[in-house]
Amino acid sequence: MRAAVYRSTGPAAEVLEVVELELPEPGPGEVRVRIVTSGINPTDWKRRAGLTGRTPDGFQVPHHDGAGVVDAVGSGVDGLVVGQRVWLYLAAFGNRYGTAAEYAVVPAVRAVPLPDGASDELGACLGVPALTAAHCLGGNPGALQGRTVLVAGGAGAVGHYAIELAKHAGATVVATVSSDEKRALAEDAGADLVVRYPDQDVSRQIRDVVQHVDRIVEVAPATNLELDLAVLRDGGTIATYAAEGDLVLPSGKLMTANVTLAFVLLYGVSSDQLADAVRWTSDALAVGALSALPVIPYALERVADAQDRVEQAAVGKVVLSVAAR
Repeated sequence: MRAAVYRSTGPAAEVLEVVELELPEPGPGEVRVRIVTSGINPTDWKRRAGLTGRTPDGFQVPHHDGAGVVDAVGSGVDGLVVGQRVWLYLAAFGNRYGTAAEYAVVPAVRAVPLPDGASDELGACLGVPALTAAHCLGGNPGALQGRTVLVAGGAGAVGHYAIELAKHAGATVVATVSSDEKRALAEDAGADLVVRYPDQDVSRQIRDVVQHVDRIVEVAPATNLELDLAVLRDGGTIATYAAEGDLVLPSGKLMTANVTLAFVLLYGVSSDQLADAVRWTSDALAVGALSALPVIPYALERVADAQDRVEQAAVGKVVLSVAAR
């Protein structure tokens, strides 16, 4: 099979190459998936660049997310059959076969049925962003009915799915963005109110429309904490999934308001919590509540350029189109 691999960490153009690998066989509890699309996340280029402190064991096929068709099933696998369309998540976590290849072998739990009405591009957009969003929202859609959620960075991948999942759960959603272009993306995702960061009196604009916010999905806690505390209700939660330098906490304000500050990294989420996030995402997907981000397509052979595009903070989702011969 053709596969993108890297054997050492470093710049994309220096360490990534497309090679021929022997077709892997699924072991017990695993499935092999013929990959159609491979979605790229910031965590993918950061790991390849060596920012996570991990080095490949021999070689690594990158990328956690993607969509394809089950090609072979290992022993002990229930619920998946050959020929079934699936979307993948965390494919390269503890596994050398990520989705930047014609085939990937993954634990069966990381392959989730993809409905007939959902495109392969949508399948490649899910994974890390949608599951992170679901976990930041508390993992339980029933708890959001009638609540108000603030999504910081509503045009990003996690922000996009935080808006859609929260709306699917019956919440009112406020989103913040940095530009009019991104405002349109957040509105398309279904946000009830979208406010630009550069505008004046952002907290007043929010409070003029909603009395308070119950939960915040935060992309830039150090930058936005003052705004968050200005609109969050007492006893509310700020769930942040991104780190941006040192965060200085006003402990008195946080304690007085009984604020819960949660830090989310999908790799460390428990299996039960991850299952909750997968279930919520799948339920929303089944009723057409989730949509693809604007897709920026690349061929497998241009994987280095594609990862660089993600590193440059492209607006939308960079996706490899992978076609098995």
